[in-house]
Amino acid sequence: QVQLVESGGGSVQAGGSLRLSCVASGRTFSRYAMGWFQQAPGKDREFVAAISTFGGATSYADSVKGRFTISRDNAKNTVYLQMNSLKPEDTAIYYCAAEGRIFGVGSSSPHDYDYWGQGTQVTVSS
Repeated sequence: QVQLVESGGGSVQAGGSLRLSCVASGRTFSRYAMGWFQQAPGKDREFVAAISTFGGATSYADSVKGRFTISRDNAKNTVYLQMNSLKPEDTAIYYCAAEGRIFGVGSSSPHDYDYWGQGTQVTVSS
C-alpha cells in the first residue's frame, strides 16, 4: 500500500505561482512513475503532468505546457508541480497519483494509476 499527501494549494491571482508537493510513503517511491491530475467542479479528472521513475521523462497536457513543471526528489519521496503564470481556468482540485506498475514512463490516463492523494485546492482569481 502507498499513501500520498499533497500540499501547497491555495488562492492566487492570475499570473501568480504555486508549488504543489506530494509526499509518498509505504513502498519504494523511486520505482514508480508519478502524475498530477486536476478536477474542476462538474468535470472529469484530467491529466496535467507525469514523470518517469527516475525523472528522465516528463509529459504535460497542452494546456499547461510552458507554464507548469513536474519534478521529483526520490531521496525525499516527493514529487512537485511548479505552476507559473496561473490562469483562472487552472482552478481545480489537484491530485497526485502513483502508477500501478514499476518503471513506467508516466501515463496520461488516470486508469493507469493505482494510488491517489486526497487532493489540494488551487483557486486562481482574475
